[in-house]
Amino acid sequence: MKNLYGFWGAREKVMGGVFLFSAIFSILALGTITVFLFVSGVPFIAKTGFAKFIFGSDWAPLADNSSYGIFPMIVASLYVTALSVIIGISIGLLTAIALYKFCPRKLVAPVKQMIGLLAGIPSVIFGLFGMTVIVPFVRDYVSPTGVGYGILSASLVLGIMILPTVVSVSLDSLNSVSNTFYEGALALGATREQATFKIMLPAAKSGILAGVVLAIGRAIGETMAVIMVIGGSPEMPESLFQSVRTLTANIAMGALELQDDALSALIATGVVLFVFTLILNISFSLLKKDSSDKERRGAKK
Repeated sequence: MKNLYGFWGAREKVMGGVFLFSAIFSILALGTITVFLFVSGVPFIAKTGFAKFIFGSDWAPLADNSSYGIFPMIVASLYVTALSVIIGISIGLLTAIALYKFCPRKLVAPVKQMIGLLAGIPSVIFGLFGMTVIVPFVRDYVSPTGVGYGILSASLVLGIMILPTVVSVSLDSLNSVSNTFYEGALALGATREQATFKIMLPAAKSGILAGVVLAIGRAIGETMAVIMVIGGSPEMPESLFQSVRTLTANIAMGALELQDDALSALIATGVVLFVFTLILNISFSLLKKDSSDKERRGAKK
């Protein structure tokens, strides 16, 4: 018996060490990436000038008089992310609600698995799909200028790519809410639609917001699929059907070709992208905390 207890005790210590190592490794990896970005990128931003780098409109790293303005790419990134999140969340949340209460039980698991398969498809495949299907469709039937590459095409591709995240997280959040809320609403005379949208959906909003943040992070950080359908011109976006370039596309397109100051400019672009993601996560944490505080105050009253 002592040998058995000793074995389980040793096993618990080993697993505890594995978990501790994993946590420390994750922190060290994040710290190393952060230090690399800021040590390599911040000096270049200071050298070029913060206002000139962030708000400059000309990107010409190989010109005789080099210029490193990334403002058009910041705007393009925000446009593509916002539109793709609107598309993905609208479709994904409605899909999750349909699977939650309005889809036959026999179809829920197969449909959920098929949607989950989208998460395993490489981004380059989404890019090929966008180039061969979405871009020609936009060019021939939607674009008034006859240009298929641009913000709209990239947003449609990204909207499809973030669907698994939105659907799975939203569905799990809805399922985590006690079903007594739903049954109580029905007992008081509410319809299925009223009970779902007015009772269950607000009760699951915290988890759904987490899915939204994950979707935004996926959209703003996607590179390969965006490069293949957005065009790539570092110009200020003026239309959904204009060839533009995002921050991630800018880094990927020049990472293997540019050197010296131009390479430092790409790293500095990565610093800006990192700060955007950090602000996004902090904003979500504050929003979630504020929401939890309001719920506690409401419960006390």
